[in-house]
Amino acid sequence: MPDIVSGISVGIMHLPQGMAYALLASLPPVYGLYSSLYPALVYFFFGTSRHISIGTFTVLSIMVGSVTEGLAPDGRVTASNGSLTEDEVMARELYKVQVAAATTVLAGLIQVVLGLVQFGFVGTYLSEPVVRAYTTAAALHAVVAQLKYLFGTSPKRSSGPLALIYTLVDVCFLLPETHLPTLLVSGVAMVVLIFAKELNAAFRHKLPVPVPVELITIVAATLISSYGELSSYKVPVVGEIPCGLSPPSVPDFSIFGEVIGDAFAIAIVGYAISISLGKTFALKHGYKVDSNQELVALGLSNAVGGFFQCFAVCPSMSRSLVQESTGGKTQMAGVSSAVIVLVTILKLGPLFQELPKAVLAAIVIVNLKGMFKQHYDMVTLWRSNKIDWLVWLVTWVCTLLLNLDMGLGASVAFALLTVVFRTQRPKYSVLGRVPGTELYVDIETHRGAREVPGVTIFHSSATVYFANAELYLEALKEKCGLDIGKMITYKRRQEAKQKRRDRRARRRARRQAKRRQLLIRAASRREVFSVEEEANRWKEASQGKKPETASPPTLVVEDFSMRPRENSTVLVMPESPSKGSWVYLKGTDRDSDTQEEDTATLDGDDTATLDGDTLDGDTMTLDGDTMTVDSCSMEMVSLGSLGKWTWDIHSIILDLSTANFIDTVAIKLMRNVVKDFGEIDIHVYIAGCQATVVEDLELGGFFSDAISKGRLFATVHDAVLYCTNSRKGSYASPSSYDCSLEINGTRL
Repeated sequence: MPDIVSGISVGIMHLPQGMAYALLASLPPVYGLYSSLYPALVYFFFGTSRHISIGTFTVLSIMVGSVTEGLAPDGRVTASNGSLTEDEVMARELYKVQVAAATTVLAGLIQVVLGLVQFGFVGTYLSEPVVRAYTTAAALHAVVAQLKYLFGTSPKRSSGPLALIYTLVDVCFLLPETHLPTLLVSGVAMVVLIFAKELNAAFRHKLPVPVPVELITIVAATLISSYGELSSYKVPVVGEIPCGLSPPSVPDFSIFGEVIGDAFAIAIVGYAISISLGKTFALKHGYKVDSNQELVALGLSNAVGGFFQCFAVCPSMSRSLVQESTGGKTQMAGVSSAVIVLVTILKLGPLFQELPKAVLAAIVIVNLKGMFKQHYDMVTLWRSNKIDWLVWLVTWVCTLLLNLDMGLGASVAFALLTVVFRTQRPKYSVLGRVPGTELYVDIETHRGAREVPGVTIFHSSATVYFANAELYLEALKEKCGLDIGKMITYKRRQEAKQKRRDRRARRRARRQAKRRQLLIRAASRREVFSVEEEANRWKEASQGKKPETASPPTLVVEDFSMRPRENSTVLVMPESPSKGSWVYLKGTDRDSDTQEEDTATLDGDDTATLDGDTLDGDTMTLDGDTMTVDSCSMEMVSLGSLGKWTWDIHSIILDLSTANFIDTVAIKLMRNVVKDFGEIDIHVYIAGCQATVVEDLELGGFFSDAISKGRLFATVHDAVLYCTNSRKGSYASPSSYDCSLEINGTRL
């Protein structure tokens, strides 16, 4: 019984709203009644919401109207003399019906397909600011569309971008031609409706059901128009309403290609409104609404209704509230309302033939009062969230200027761009530990947090992906206080400079080794003599004594003092007389800043061992003795030893607890971060990864021999404990953090 009472109340609302919203769709009023009948019956079998009322809705009606006016404008079918005959007007109206039906069927099919492929989440891309701003702008479109009925003029209705502006300008130019009787009827109807609705709202707690103000207004206006003969004053009326139901017909499929964009927009907007209302009532009454099933149910309602000349439908907030407040608990209330509409179509339709269209236009405008109040959202959003305020404003402007279909696409695109922008520039912070806890918070916003000495905990408020990867790296450098790029570049230059020095030293060593080899070979071909004997012989000759032997000396030395030779080699006498050998020692090279000592030994057997392989190396062996030709071995350059930078960080922890995915660009970035900071002995660890992020890292090839899973930690606190304990184990400083670094054996 409650469902029947609720259905009767909603059915009474369907009658005036169906006929009025048909005018928004640029269709005869009877098609609004059809749209209130067939879709409600189809939804009864497939829908999951118990409280929403399927039928005509302002926004969808104006969207359908923009399509019908665009494809079937007033001047499309004209006679040769420029005026329209009655048959031609009828032909134009029928073509509008075909366009509306084809658009509705296509929109319904789109909804069904999306529901079958489990695409019910598509409605989530229409955020609340987008939906409210879009419906507010659509309400303004509806008002402009009804001005011709209020003033009794015939402005040219435009389509496409800036259509609202063109139509409004045309209406303003036609104001001097305003039909005063029509303006009077619409004005009186609006005053009566506003006053009655305010009384309804004031006494809604005392009334069991709302007073059907709109139905009473329609009945009264019809009686006044019929008995007052308003048609004689040229006040436009509804006209003939056929009795009975029209047979189903197949829509014109050739129209699909022209309306596919509009149909998709209608499908998305209708579903967004339906699922938002359905979830609202489901949450209030404790049941669940299946989003995918709702999409299928709404699609079938539109697709089946399109075969019966219905235009696109969706739930209405006003009717749904009445259905819920009057005790409706199931969709039997929708069936009851459909019965009321059916009786009206079959028996009561002709009674409304004298109903002035101005009254229906007044009903539309008064019912838009709730949407006009949504302009106050700009004030509340400005106070709470500037980004949502900007989304609301852009949606409102785009919908007004670009029409409903293109405005919706531009609005959704802008809303998604704001999400990308906010994830691209998140908040980066360095975390510190709250004393006595395992909590780590931003040290800039929490004064009680203390940074762990030697450990930098870097946190990003958004996930890391291709759009913010470079910004993530720049923020990490800034928070650490280390320009890792410049540091590594400087190190590379120093390493290259050191390599050049070593190459020059090796070339000098090879040249000197070759000279020694030639000298040794020359000495092996001469007779070996004793320097001591020759010296004694020269001494006796100088004293006038006759030498003991007459063998001539094979070597004459003009100056016995040990002066350096041109190749910085001096001749040294052996320490032991029993071992006659030449010993050559290389002295200091005045052009070199390093001390090099090279030794070549020639024993008394006139033989020398020269390893050809060692001549190109760092050492050369002569008969078992080792000669070092390059005293400075090749070592990695230490930034700390060069004295250009100093730092007190030994570990960096990347907190990825906010990341729900990581793409290949971010994985490559992480790999480079670990490698680059590792070159200056700063170890990088990752904490707080979700299972999906770890899986992405594995598939992206992040882990290797150099980067193991030992760098991953479940929490930031675990990573901090590991860093501090491993640091204490490396250095003998158990009571404090040792912030010195050791790079390639060099302690800084």
